[in-house]
Amino acid sequence: MAEAAAEKLVCVTGAGGFIGSWLVKELLQRGYVVRGTARHPEDPKNAHLLALDGAQERLSLYHADVLDYMSLRRAFSLCDGVFHVASPVSNDPDLVPVAIEGTKNVLNAAADMGVQRVVFTSSYGAVHMNPNRDPDRTVDESCWSDLEFCKQTQNWYCYAKMVAEKTAMEEASKRGIQLLIVVPPGTIGRMLQPTLNLSLSIVATYMKGTKKAYSNAVGAYVDVRDVALAHILVYEDVSTHGRYLCIGHMLHQSEFLQMMRDLFPQYPITTKCKDENKPLIKPYKFSTQRLNALGMKFTTLKESLYNTVVSLQENGHIPVLLHKSSL
Repeated sequence: MAEAAAEKLVCVTGAGGFIGSWLVKELLQRGYVVRGTARHPEDPKNAHLLALDGAQERLSLYHADVLDYMSLRRAFSLCDGVFHVASPVSNDPDLVPVAIEGTKNVLNAAADMGVQRVVFTSSYGAVHMNPNRDPDRTVDESCWSDLEFCKQTQNWYCYAKMVAEKTAMEEASKRGIQLLIVVPPGTIGRMLQPTLNLSLSIVATYMKGTKKAYSNAVGAYVDVRDVALAHILVYEDVSTHGRYLCIGHMLHQSEFLQMMRDLFPQYPITTKCKDENKPLIKPYKFSTQRLNALGMKFTTLKESLYNTVVSLQENGHIPVLLHKSSL
């Protein structure tokens, strides 16, 4: 059962980022009054938020840093709900404490200010990094990455997201907050923000031909609009609890790049695999049953990829090479 949005005040941390920007846009469209946090709200890179429909009447930007507890309390004051999207997207081990302590601060500041529901943006990296998982097992919300394996492979982003998610659960339990967790994989689609985020920068390197070979690996993908909608679906339904996998598609890297070549054949996208002498790794099964039950319908990968590339062109991140796309 969904709650009415009219005049509900919510806060989005990391509002100027790829997912945060779309979440702010969708919340405004639904009639919410939105506070967006940024470390530097006046920075021109956040100007796109103020141009969104409804922003003039119902969006305010607040200075906040996840390591500055008092700034979070100010941003969350009088809010009905908080969407904690802000997190370092980096493999720098020095940023691991930022993700973990920042999450702890957000949950406690929200509790201090009387917030009842918090939606936390986790990552598929907190789910699938487990070398001992049965390849025939369907990946669902009960699956977790192996922390020791993340350490051994120095995958500090996945390590940080997993520990941050478990920290959020612990703090929410202590403070009596209803915690909802959205778990997206590689997120693509049209960008609202002017700066290039990591997931789209990877697509850009393939489009420009600077990446000369792809890995023999399977990737999971979702459209950024679907991720934003997932946050709202779990927030508005009062019966929701726990984790929600938000995965649209899973396929081998070769298939992903073939789809890019089919859509935009004029670009020098590599056809070379780094491990071409080894058998191709097979995609595994996953379940989004919990999110589907809330009404989620995922965008096709073809549409998401098309919007990604056009957005990269429009924002000057890749050159425009003339050729009619086949979409």
